[in-house]
Amino acid sequence: MSVQPSRSEIKRRIREVERLVTELAGLPPAEIENLALDPELIDLLLETRGLKGGARKRQLKYLTKRLRDRDNRDLYQCLRRKKGKKLARDKIFHHLEFLRDSLLDEAIEARKKMQVRGEDLPDTWDSKTVGAIRTELPTVNEIELRRLSALFARNRRKRHAREIFRLLQAASLQDERRKITKPVPAKQ
Repeated sequence: MSVQPSRSEIKRRIREVERLVTELAGLPPAEIENLALDPELIDLLLETRGLKGGARKRQLKYLTKRLRDRDNRDLYQCLRRKKGKKLARDKIFHHLEFLRDSLLDEAIEARKKMQVRGEDLPDTWDSKTVGAIRTELPTVNEIELRRLSALFARNRRKRHAREIFRLLQAASLQDERRKITKPVPAKQ
C-alpha cells in the first residue's frame, strides 16, 4: 500500500528540492561539474552563478522543475559531504512528519466510521499505514503506534502525536545505525 501525499506535502517536497537547487548553485564551479547530473543541467547550474535578481529566481525555479521528479539522493549525499548533514536531516524529519500525519488522518477516519456504527476505535485497530511504516522502518513498535494513534483519534491531544513522532524518529535512527554497523562479508 502506498500512501498518497497531500497537496501540502507535495508543495513541501518541491520547496525541499528548491532548497537543494539553491545549495547546488552556491557550490564552486569545479564541484558543480563533478555532480552526477546531465551535462545540460550542469550547464544550467553554472549559468545560475552569473545571474542576479529575477533571472536567477526563474533559473532556480526551472532547475527545481527539472529535478523534482528525479531521485535526488545522490545530490543530497554530495551536499551532505560538502555542507554538512542539515539538508539530509531536514528531509528525514519532513518524511517522518508525513508518516505521522498520514497515520493520524487514517485513525481519525477509522474512528468516524466506527462511531457511525456506535463503536469506538480500539487500541488494536487495523491500519494500512502502520503496515507501510513497518516496511519502511522495520524496528518500529507497531502496537504502540496503533495505541497512540487511537488515543489521538479519541481526544486529539498533541502529546500523542509527539509521542508517535518520537517513536518514528527512534526507529529511523535505529534502522540507520543498523545499516551502518552491518557486518562486512568476509572475502573468500
